[in-house]
Amino acid sequence: MRPPTLSSTPPSAPPSSPSRRPFARRGAGAVTLAGAVVLAALAALAAGPGTAAAADPPPPRPLVQVEIPGPEAASGATPAGSGHALVPVAGRGGPAPHLSAPAAVAADGRVTKVVDNGSTADRLDIVVVGDGYTADQLDRFHADAKEKWGEITGVEPYTTYQNLFNVWTVDAVSPESGVSGDPAQGDTRNTALGSYFWCDGVERLLCVDQDKVDSYVAKAPQADLVLVLANSAKYGGAGYNEPSAKLGYEGISTASAGNAKSGQVAIHETGHSLGKLADEYFYPGTPGYEHYSGPEAGQSNISILTADRMAADRTKWYRWLGETSPDGGTVGAYEGGGYYVTGLSRPTDGSIMRILGKPFNLPGVEAMIAGFYRHASIATPGVSTARTLRPSDTARVVVPRLAGARQLTVRWYLDGRELRRYDGRTSLSVRALGLGRGSHTLSVLVSDRTPSVRDPLLGAGLRGVVRWGVHR
Repeated sequence: MRPPTLSSTPPSAPPSSPSRRPFARRGAGAVTLAGAVVLAALAALAAGPGTAAAADPPPPRPLVQVEIPGPEAASGATPAGSGHALVPVAGRGGPAPHLSAPAAVAADGRVTKVVDNGSTADRLDIVVVGDGYTADQLDRFHADAKEKWGEITGVEPYTTYQNLFNVWTVDAVSPESGVSGDPAQGDTRNTALGSYFWCDGVERLLCVDQDKVDSYVAKAPQADLVLVLANSAKYGGAGYNEPSAKLGYEGISTASAGNAKSGQVAIHETGHSLGKLADEYFYPGTPGYEHYSGPEAGQSNISILTADRMAADRTKWYRWLGETSPDGGTVGAYEGGGYYVTGLSRPTDGSIMRILGKPFNLPGVEAMIAGFYRHASIATPGVSTARTLRPSDTARVVVPRLAGARQLTVRWYLDGRELRRYDGRTSLSVRALGLGRGSHTLSVLVSDRTPSVRDPLLGAGLRGVVRWGVHR
């Protein structure tokens, strides 16, 4: 997940059980991938030249922080998360599996555009890679990918904005079916991505070898988000929510393809990667997390302020106070959030950032929509803007449709003057403009006037403009 900006040296996240070590610190004390290597090098130097040469220790294994999904509830609400762990980037390690069957070799790495809503430049591209699927199970993988996408688009604001997304699958052929740690901790499978339960000793934590994942993700034209589906019905997942320095995607969510609740883990993780939202759960009875007394949090959905203070200062989610939220109840300032029992508040009692299976709350929906627009454009030129249009040409703009009655607003302008008679149209004849002689500028503004975004700074980003030079 995105680390909460709580203080300059936030404490480590709490253990999931008394027998486990505390999870890694974030912020000034964070151990990053590069930091892990540097710390190990300094330790070797401190040991002295003779000791270092004699011992010749193996190089350190780079680590990455992942979010652990909450324990699966036998009935009722399932917590969204239960802390974080530093795990090896390379998972359990080992070389990539060797494929010998010609059919398996031919299928491995095949890319399919499952959902096509436009060019990668204008859409938010999700790349789905499966693990533990043999060559003769790839049809099942494709079906699983479509099913999980259907689950994601069943949650707002994904439902409304589903046409802003492309979905790609990349076939990763595994020599063996299933994933390690399923059903028992000692069970191992030889798979393309090295997925395994019991990561860092937590049964439901489903980790992968990131380098192997990236080798498949790189085959797709572009990735903004990555979803790894394990061929398993066991509950589990993980959130790798650090942006990829190599491929540029926002993060990796892992999930069990055959488990009904694991898809919710993936949706929760996109709240961090796309919405930049903090976790809204907290840890009662955990030393160090009884009360937060630091500065204001950086995320939009946790705050040190009361509802009255938010309203008075016109900050955080004050625009939503008192409104009925999709996850139940009204928006206020509920005690507990960002892992702390007191001192930090959340907007509602039980959004998906706290409990799996719940919707995003109103401030969360707003943040997610803003995240969508960081990657997707709603105005794509249907005619190249690189050439000057003539009276015989027709100007066109491609505008995605929203799910539901509300649609995007389309307005045309000639030399800065609005052409109201063309409102809502996605094409117009240049000849019909009755141009005077000389050069002109024709532009179209597509905007999203959704009531789900009230922050004017965020609202300013919900628009797209296309301009052409025109000459008569």
